[in-house]
Amino acid sequence: MLQAKFSIEEAQAQFLSEFEVYGFKDKSSVVREAINLLKKAMELESLRRSADLYSEIYSLDDDLKELTESTVAGWPE
Repeated sequence: MLQAKFSIEEAQAQFLSEFEVYGFKDKSSVVREAINLLKKAMELESLRRSADLYSEIYSLDDDLKELTESTVAGWPE
């Protein structure tokens, strides 16, 4: 595993020192989990923005709506 050096605030250091209370085996596992959660949240936000953009584009493009409707015509409900 790689090692990294970084600075944190006092309150964050206090939180990390209580790693066992939260069921972690060490401070590093807390940091790794926090990074994983942040990464997942950022990916979900990016996906949401992308979906919003596609929705906006779709709502403004009558040709695209017509094309979409023509491709599902005749499909079972």
